[in-house]
Amino acid sequence: MKRVCLTTIIVVAAVALAGLARAQLFGPKMKKPGELIQKQAPMKVNQDLLKQATPDIAHIVVSIPKQRAYLMIREEIVADAPVSSGKRGHETPRGHFTVMEKDPNHHSSLYGDFVDGSGRVVRAGVSAHIDSAPSGTHFAGAAMKWFLRLTGEGVGMHIGILPGYPASHGCIRESVDGAKLFYDYAKVGTPVDVGDF
Repeated sequence: MKRVCLTTIIVVAAVALAGLARAQLFGPKMKKPGELIQKQAPMKVNQDLLKQATPDIAHIVVSIPKQRAYLMIREEIVADAPVSSGKRGHETPRGHFTVMEKDPNHHSSLYGDFVDGSGRVVRAGVSAHIDSAPSGTHFAGAAMKWFLRLTGEGVGMHIGILPGYPASHGCIRESVDGAKLFYDYAKVGTPVDVGDF
C-alpha cells in the first residue's frame, strides 16, 4: 500500500514538474493565427480638410508600428488609412523620401507570376531574379496600381492586400480607395516620411 502511494506521489510530482518546466520554457499558451490578426480600421477622411488639400501643400506620413498612412496638410490629418509595410527580411526603409514617380498602372519588375502564352498562371508569387521560368512561360510583373515611387530600388506605395500586419516585400500596400486618394493628392516631389511614428 505504502509502495503504491509513494509511486503515485512520484508520478504526480513528475507530471507537475514537467508542466511547470513546459510553462517556463514555452511561456503562456500560444495564440492561434486568427487571434494575432487584427482587422484594421477603415480609412477616415476629414472632408473639410480634403476640400483645402492640393498636391502643392500635401505631404504623407507612414507609421510602421501603427500600419497607417496619413495624408497631411501642415500638422493636420486629412486622411488616415490602413497599410501593410514590409515583412521581416524585406522591411520598408525608414526615412525622409519624396515621390520620385507616379504611375497609375505600374507593374513590378521583380515580383509576379510565370504565365503561359494564353496568360494562365503556371507558377505564382515568383521573383524574377531568383526563380527560373518553366519552359513555355514568361514573367508577368505583379500589378501595383496607383504607384508612388519612393526609392530608386522600387519601393513605393500602391494597391495591395492588407492582412493587418507587415506582409509586403518592402512596398507600402494600401487599400483601393486609400491608394487612389493618396495618388490624387501627391505629385512628383511630395514629401513622404516613413518611420516609427
